Amino acid sequence: MIDVLRPGLETTVQDYPGRKGAFGMGFPPSGPLDSWSFRLANLLVGNAAEAAALECPFIGPVLKFREPSVIALCGADMRATLDDAPLPLWQSVAVAAGQTLSLGSAVTGARGYLAIAGGIDAPLLLGSRATFVVGGCGGLDGAPLTKGQSIPLGPGAGEGKPGRRVKQACRPVFAAARRWTIEVVVGPNDDWIDTAGHERFLASEWRLSPKSNRVGFRLEGPDWTFTEKATNKAPEHGSDPSNVIDHGYPIGAINLCGQTPIILLHDTLTLGGFINPYTVPSAAFWKLAQSKPNDLYRFEAISVEEAQARKRAIDRLCGEDSIEAV
Repeated sequence: MIDVLRPGLETTVQDYPGRKGAFGMGFPPSGPLDSWSFRLANLLVGNAAEAAALECPFIGPVLKFREPSVIALCGADMRATLDDAPLPLWQSVAVAAGQTLSLGSAVTGARGYLAIAGGIDAPLLLGSRATFVVGGCGGLDGAPLTKGQSIPLGPGAGEGKPGRRVKQACRPVFAAARRWTIEVVVGPNDDWIDTAGHERFLASEWRLSPKSNRVGFRLEGPDWTFTEKATNKAPEHGSDPSNVIDHGYPIGAINLCGQTPIILLHDTLTLGGFINPYTVPSAAFWKLAQSKPNDLYRFEAISVEEAQARKRAIDRLCGEDSIEAV
């Protein structure tokens, strides 16, 4: 067990790739927003990539270990300490019984991922241990960590692999000056936006709104313009140009709610009545995860084939070849 002395802002149990196959029943996949950092953390301590670990957004928790363990922290730099000594990022470290791990506010990046040897032994729900906060299910009691809670660990909690680190070339590189280039694939409803609207979207800077969470990231920027298909349509498609008869939403869709684009993330709803002119591919999700409110995005259109190639490239970086001895 690990005791929660301070829970952090909204620390949740997640696993990779989350809850698959249940979207049609209203359960989104959940899982880590930055699966690159998440998988590397598990790899460092000797866990399987899918083992449950902690996602720590913006302000991390303070945890006390009852038993010896091995841990690794990847992703955001939260100025972590172990009994007041600095804890290195991207490295597996042995923890003695009674030691206290403290994660502060994210200095670089936005979400830290803490893997613990043996994984977190949360109950399975539809094949996953991932927390779905909006639905109040998964993880530990369907909610973020709370003060005084105990985190159960799986078998082999004290048998991890300390003294390993991720090679520098295999780590994600966070954006400088809080400006990000985010890849997008055109569609599925790109034909509702006119040529000027597409050009404006790709040429503009978009600000990440503070009114964002794991359901969706709201963007602030210029207005959109539409084709005749959006303005001259049957009444069942709704009155606003961005309205359409209810249809399924892909994860990563840029959902156009009136004039407000919302990137639909891992805890999103399954369907609705707004168009989705672009989709952020999974290979770019780590960038979304590590950006903070008021960061600036520029979008780059790529093909489906290129998106798939970038996903495979990240997958290759989440293997044993990316690890070296300290």
